[in-house]
Amino acid sequence: MADTLKLGFSVFTVPPKGVLLVFCDDKLKLGSQTRKGLGRAAELFKRAAAANKFTGKNGSALDIVAPAGLKVARLLVIGTGKAKDLASLDLVKLGGAAMGCIPASAAEATLFAELPGGALSPAQAAEIALGVRLRAYSFDRYKTTKRKEDEEPKGEKRVTIAVADASAARRAFAPRQAAADGVDIARDLVNEPANVLYPEEFARRAGALKKLGVSVEVLDVKAMKKLGMNALLGVGQGSRRDSRLVVMRWNGGARGAEPVAFIGKGVCFDTGGISIKPASGMEDMKGDMAGAACVVGLMHTLAARKAKVNAVGAMGVVENMPDGNAQRPGDIVTSMSGQTIEIINTDAEGRLVLADVLWYVAQRFKPKFMVNLATLTGAIIVALGQEYAGLFCNDDKLAEQLTKAGQATGEKVWRMPLGPEYDKLIDSKFADVKNTGGRHGGAITAAQFLQRFVQKGVPWAHLDIAGTGMGPPTTDINRSWGSGFGVRLLDQLVADDYES
Repeated sequence: MADTLKLGFSVFTVPPKGVLLVFCDDKLKLGSQTRKGLGRAAELFKRAAAANKFTGKNGSALDIVAPAGLKVARLLVIGTGKAKDLASLDLVKLGGAAMGCIPASAAEATLFAELPGGALSPAQAAEIALGVRLRAYSFDRYKTTKRKEDEEPKGEKRVTIAVADASAARRAFAPRQAAADGVDIARDLVNEPANVLYPEEFARRAGALKKLGVSVEVLDVKAMKKLGMNALLGVGQGSRRDSRLVVMRWNGGARGAEPVAFIGKGVCFDTGGISIKPASGMEDMKGDMAGAACVVGLMHTLAARKAKVNAVGAMGVVENMPDGNAQRPGDIVTSMSGQTIEIINTDAEGRLVLADVLWYVAQRFKPKFMVNLATLTGAIIVALGQEYAGLFCNDDKLAEQLTKAGQATGEKVWRMPLGPEYDKLIDSKFADVKNTGGRHGGAITAAQFLQRFVQKGVPWAHLDIAGTGMGPPTTDINRSWGSGFGVRLLDQLVADDYES
């Protein structure tokens, strides 16, 4: 629904339309502009709160239909809890909670961006608006019929954020709008079925970034063979859909300055190959490209907000299918780095794709750092559940920056260990390395494998987003199966630490 949401800003003096949403704290206090706007309905709210035992708990809502003294269809009061304790992320969540309270049938709504302590700053109002945008997303393009309870009216839903200074709020929202658009792009890509979003189509969609000034280069199978990317190509050789390597570049920093680099695993569908997965739940493997989807959404965000940084986004885009030409357990391939890899399990394919792309990016672009994202292992879900992404990093400073950015955006990461003891588990009898290290420490041995393809001296982080990139628990700001995880996290990292 994000594409039909029209989000705007106005000053408090503009009469609200449709549905009116306001905030109160845990003592049922309202802001001065809110009380003025409600008039006699402020007393109606107090009586309704008492009758419904509404206490203003954070995220709770009181719905008053046809409130006397107001020309709106209904009044929704959203609780903030202790308003003085609210941080920026809390405001984003409140915006999402407010959006979730607006009835599907409502074509217009006005949200008073004011807490009991006074009007929000332009930046704080923009955080509320960001929450509204993130919550508004839905993916229903393939539904031709809907159950009655899911029906929504056709056309736009207009939400207006009432603030003290509308112009300043619009300016503050602009970079957040870019981030929300990037998240929506990533969500769309993850939610698409694999018969629609195959490697060539994925590359074509990434090409849409050209209109924002991003250069997009697509390497086909012939070009990758010439580069020696046999690890990546081995994964896709069982599919009728040819693999692609997509390289995106945004040059917003100083000319010639080292870029920051982001690499995504783009397995458009993962059957497991010859080591085929169980049938139950295999449909979710259309989302095994969530890392690559994040990189596309991130590059959109950086370009749309004209980030003052040079950035590279690269993704290996493949399908892992089990036909007569598919890679077998026991096969040995030579990666672009020259290291040989013994294939133990063809379902450990994402690390093979990333191995060649990591080497390629480091060799060609000499980046300040590399961060790769991948729905890489089920083991990380066993370790961390779906609240945190696993962070593996060879650089303490980069790990600290990612952790801080995760706390600020709510896209949290938890650092996991790397060490030579784990490295021994992926030593091969027949090649330089094998692509699995056994059942124990599976997320760690996968990261150890990737680290062998990171060139010496390059700061690198691996984010295992298997639990957060697809099918995470719903929140106030996300109701989508494809979450778009990582876009806001990495945009925050760049904004905080790497823009000139």
